[in-house]
Amino acid sequence: MFPLERQNKMLELLKLKKVLKMTELKEELNISMDTLRRDIQSLVKQEKVEKIYGGIKLKESHFGESSMEERMVSNLQEKQSIAYTCSKFIQDGDCVFLDSGSTTYQIAKFLQNKKKLTVITNSFPVALELLNSDIELIIIGGKVRKEERSIVSYEYLFNFSQLNIQKAFICASGITLEKGISDYNVEEAITRKKMIELSSEIYVAADSTKFGKDVTVGIAPLSEIDHIVTDQNVDKTFTRAFEQINTNLIISPICN
Repeated sequence: MFPLERQNKMLELLKLKKVLKMTELKEELNISMDTLRRDIQSLVKQEKVEKIYGGIKLKESHFGESSMEERMVSNLQEKQSIAYTCSKFIQDGDCVFLDSGSTTYQIAKFLQNKKKLTVITNSFPVALELLNSDIELIIIGGKVRKEERSIVSYEYLFNFSQLNIQKAFICASGITLEKGISDYNVEEAITRKKMIELSSEIYVAADSTKFGKDVTVGIAPLSEIDHIVTDQNVDKTFTRAFEQINTNLIISPICN
């Protein structure tokens, strides 16, 4: 198979699966890893694909929210380091909210050894991760948002004002000093607004690519956010700017 044929085959596969791992491509195309890397580099130069942790995805040709499948593997090392840092703020006996999102899903992986912990979530991946642990698990009842693997419209089945949530870990698609945190989906934003209102301490878990973006729906100004936990790639202009406001910017160390 000629290089152009292989590269077109990769693009066809990506249109079906959105994200492909290097090992999958190597097996599917029956080529060496060196040949695969050369083909991928060619597609990257043509701006047809983007490299992600352990694989590739189609380059986004429009602005909008990427799929949960894509976010689960993109910037994975950064998200793991953020999650590890967030887990250090969760103590035995806490009642915490873990938002739907690829970074908060990583937080769940670091909670298995916590004692007498209650986790409230609207995320199916978080719930499944904690299902066989000793953690008390509460799922928000409401409408299922299938593409996000989450539950929204909390008011359908449960009065959450009765809960004493010490810490909420919220995701965001955009963070700016002027507008605060934002997201693409109205229902997700409404759920996050409610959890911010009910929780004593608010953490936003977001990798550095979210900074400087103000997307579709505003969630909360920074004055309502206690801490933002991000990775070491955040631009220094933001770290300096956060020194002038009350929201605490926490830079997570690299997680080995």
